[in-house]
Amino acid sequence: MQTAKWLGLLSFLGLTGCMSTDHINGGQSGSIDYEKASGGGRYSILQDHAPSGDIKVDHLPDLVPKYEPKSRGGNKSPYSVWGKSYYVMDSADGYTAEGTASWYGQKFHGHKTSNGETYDMYSFSAAHKSLPLPTYLKVTNLDNQRSVIVRVNDRGPFHGNRLIDLSYAAAARLGYHKKGLARVRIEAITPKPGERYEANRVPLAAEKSNTSKVSSVPAQAPANDLLFTHLQLGAFSQQASALRLKQRLFEQFDTRINIDVIHAEDGLYKVLVGPYENDAILEQWQQNLESAGYGKSVKVALAP
Repeated sequence: MQTAKWLGLLSFLGLTGCMSTDHINGGQSGSIDYEKASGGGRYSILQDHAPSGDIKVDHLPDLVPKYEPKSRGGNKSPYSVWGKSYYVMDSADGYTAEGTASWYGQKFHGHKTSNGETYDMYSFSAAHKSLPLPTYLKVTNLDNQRSVIVRVNDRGPFHGNRLIDLSYAAAARLGYHKKGLARVRIEAITPKPGERYEANRVPLAAEKSNTSKVSSVPAQAPANDLLFTHLQLGAFSQQASALRLKQRLFEQFDTRINIDVIHAEDGLYKVLVGPYENDAILEQWQQNLESAGYGKSVKVALAP
């Protein structure tokens, strides 16, 4: 019976990777169901919170939606959470809605999402109760009209009448990461096979520092004339935050990687690893770092 209990709990967690203690205890600040809050010991953090330090997301490239088949995981319909059944839509084509958006962060960073991917709070992703996984959405903050494109790869939120849970980075791009909730409009983007969605936002121009020039572009954009040499793992307004990340990397990888902290012209301290001789090695290290819980790094070209 004990084995069956844990197998059932693990199955439940496959659908609810994004639930914070607010989702679990109905927003009450009193007693917390420890087993649910910790995911049966899966999460070391009970109360979800933002990452430490002053995190900037302006350097992150916009997502470029593309056709993707439905994920093998996370699309079972119906599925049940706490005795309530939810139905997954056959298609997101034409879907729009308005409602309340929340966000989720540090507690779930590095853990599996409902479709089996790894949650990265520094990427533009989201959780929704009924959209097919994955689905691309344009999300607009109705209070300030800021927009971001996210990729839905998780289930939730299962608290109250909230419409969507955004990653911390997406909430920061929309300007509500310090408030917790926002009124949003969401619009599905559903490219057909072979089609590409044209993003409206122009990639940021190259940034210069005292010693180097850093240029980053979306990984999906054509860049045949640009040789990526480094991976950017973070950008911070405080040097101490960048140095803490550098120390973590040294402690985990020792001399296997070279780490630089560059003070760019925009005032941010950027943590870069590299250089890498070719794309194959760079992409292998991008996967290694993501598997180690550092999120999806950004490819950059670093020139003297």
